[in-house]
Amino acid sequence: MNNLSLLVMAAGMGSRYGGLKQLDSFGPNNETIIDYSVYDAIKSGFEKVVFIIREEFSEDFKTKISDKFKDRIDVEHVYQSLDQVPKSFLVPNSRIKPWGTGHAILCAKKAISGPFIAINGDDFYGRQSFQVASNFYQNEENKFCMVSFKLENTLSEFGGVSRGVCNSFNRQLVSVEETHNIEKKDGEIRSNEKIFHGDQLVSMNMWGFGIQVFGYLEERFKHFLNEYGNEEKSEFLIPSVVSDLIKEGVESVDVLTSSEKWFGVTFPEDKKNVSANIIKLTSDGVYPEKLF
Repeated sequence: MNNLSLLVMAAGMGSRYGGLKQLDSFGPNNETIIDYSVYDAIKSGFEKVVFIIREEFSEDFKTKISDKFKDRIDVEHVYQSLDQVPKSFLVPNSRIKPWGTGHAILCAKKAISGPFIAINGDDFYGRQSFQVASNFYQNEENKFCMVSFKLENTLSEFGGVSRGVCNSFNRQLVSVEETHNIEKKDGEIRSNEKIFHGDQLVSMNMWGFGIQVFGYLEERFKHFLNEYGNEEKSEFLIPSVVSDLIKEGVESVDVLTSSEKWFGVTFPEDKKNVSANIIKLTSDGVYPEKLF
């Protein structure tokens, strides 16, 4: 193992969900989704977890989440804020939205010294997803990877979702096409534009990187700010950065596949379903009644 870290992006605003999903309880003992991700990472051999959070809810986050496993894995917290930009750039007064996942990862530059897996804090990825990522980095250090999921395993019962639909060749990622409003209706999985088969691989923002990614992000974030920094809702997103690196021939990305069923809380109505899934996994013995 090459000092593998887990980077949990938990600074999002949860606008559609209506609250801070990161701190919401889903498990039988009020566990959060993040608790299960960290538990799976520990079981899969990860050595450190870095949380990207907003400073204003850091104490609540530590009390609710990270304090409980600080004796089980090395823990570090990193803050993402709008003012973490080059000195030459003036943040517009109207800007409220965080700069996006690419910026979130860049904020963790000083906290990570080896390969790492980046995930969303409000997505449940499942044990196998962390294990295949850990296995990949047993003999690699500087390569990039993406853990993909079958589209049919990532849908919500309560509305259309956005997914990064993957195009790959010989298990190498060619592109990720952000596709909106995908849902299962009348036996078909479809978006506004097309019909999908359930085995189509999609990205759920579970990426693996070597530390050279920080140099790419630093350089490209400056370009992003010059082009789009004055737009109120522009985002510097990691899938876009990865796609550009592939197109330019700078990096290649290995596509790993997880057979796990992803679940998350895009809509408030998803909470009941997530809790039911976790309770079933617990009753099946995948997880103990009390994680930590």
